[in-house]
Amino acid sequence: MRRRNFLLSSLLVPLAAGAARAQPAFQPTPQDRADLTRIEGALDSLRTLKAHFLQVAPDGHLTEGTAWLERPGRMRFEYNPPAPFLLIANHGLLVFQDKSLAQTSNIPLGRTPLGILLAEHVKLSGDITVTGMQRQPGQIQVSLTRTDSPGEGTLTLIFADQPLALRQWIVLDAQRQETRVTLYNIELGGQFDQTLFDVLASPYAPNRGG
Repeated sequence: MRRRNFLLSSLLVPLAAGAARAQPAFQPTPQDRADLTRIEGALDSLRTLKAHFLQVAPDGHLTEGTAWLERPGRMRFEYNPPAPFLLIANHGLLVFQDKSLAQTSNIPLGRTPLGILLAEHVKLSGDITVTGMQRQPGQIQVSLTRTDSPGEGTLTLIFADQPLALRQWIVLDAQRQETRVTLYNIELGGQFDQTLFDVLASPYAPNRGG
């Protein structure tokens, strides 16, 4: 049950409400602004993606599986056995299914961290506030919150640079619980079978691709 709760807190339910911590406002440098423009462009140009993923829960538990993203608004996270979980985004909802408990939960996609990635147009201003940026050789990180609810948590996107490509994200909730998702064996472009994103279809069919 603990692993299920970690999945829900990091990917499905709104990040747990909490009081916003007072922090100095992020003041972007000219380089920051240029990189944010590049990141917006890279995310906006991302239409379809298939990848394997490795997820590290706050307790250190590892799960793996296959992810499909189709912007705007569609996603499937299919966890490898023995994990009995499935996440599907479509029609403005993020749906979580737990086969072991025969339970399904859903919430509006716009209230989840992944809603930022799956938006029709990615804009890192207005409804989204950039709280920080970090650079390492060949890598750029950008941390984001929802402007109207900064106390709910932070989403950090990690990109490989030159060329710019999303490789990882980290969700830090209001209780400082961190969930990390890493993508690898990434395939961009192509078309997917739309039943991948159909919550009425058999949710535990073998992995499918485009």
